[in-house]
Amino acid sequence: MSKIVPVPDALVQARFDVALSKMMGVSRAKAAVFIETGQASVLGRHVDKAATLQSGDMVELNIIEERAKPEPLSDELTIAYEDEDIVVVNKPVGVAAHASVGWTGPTVLGSLIARGVHITSYGAAGRQGIVSRLDVGTSGLMLVCKSELAYTEMRRQFSEHEVVKTYHALVQGNLEEDKATIEAPIGRDSVSDFRFTVTPFGKPAVTHWDVLERFGKATLVSVNLETGRTHQIRVHFSSIGHPLVGDGMYGANPQLAQELNLQRQFLHAMKLEFRHPRTHVWTTVDSQYTADLASALSIIAMEKQ
Repeated sequence: MSKIVPVPDALVQARFDVALSKMMGVSRAKAAVFIETGQASVLGRHVDKAATLQSGDMVELNIIEERAKPEPLSDELTIAYEDEDIVVVNKPVGVAAHASVGWTGPTVLGSLIARGVHITSYGAAGRQGIVSRLDVGTSGLMLVCKSELAYTEMRRQFSEHEVVKTYHALVQGNLEEDKATIEAPIGRDSVSDFRFTVTPFGKPAVTHWDVLERFGKATLVSVNLETGRTHQIRVHFSSIGHPLVGDGMYGANPQLAQELNLQRQFLHAMKLEFRHPRTHVWTTVDSQYTADLASALSIIAMEKQ
């Protein structure tokens, strides 16, 4: 869980590590560690600990807290593909990509390491090997890097949008078109740090979708992302009046989710396509619906008949 903190006027023009130590009440050395490991950063700028803070700067904190108890592990997490460089997992709902502030549940990274899977040390502390993430409430395919070569190359591929990510989503209502593109910038909601919204001050975001099946009160779509903004699919479909079924945070009707026995948003990462970091062979990894999503589709399909 991230926290955004504005730089106080009294600390404008101060070194980042000095300012951070005062803002957090920690030693300067500890503040430097947070900066160097990526747990503290300045939004919109790549800066080191010696950088001078400017008026209007916002500091993003994602401090990894030491757990009072050992991290619980996910028995449901399965491996869809693995070799010496990468591992692609089927992430269940309720599992985070990595440890973060306030999260006490299982993580992909922790569960893999506990199973003896070697993960590269490249990456911020607590996030090593991770080049893309899925929300806790989203299931499906997620890639983690085992080698340094893979981390460098796959981070580049994700950053330059060369990886093809295909999701399936069940959205409320009957979409008018059979296929379309949603292009609208996304940023943090001004009211809550947890939510995101379409805003002219956000980062560019592009979502392509195709209708797979229509059920009248909901539509099953295949979604491809050009960009990878947090909550992108959820925010974009909500912005056009068709929130994901089960996604109460973004305006979904709870009654429909209840009818389909859904406890979370209907969103699953179905397919990953990428160029293998070592062999450069185009690689495709597929997934299947989890039991709750398959059941929901079965229920709504029966109602349609």
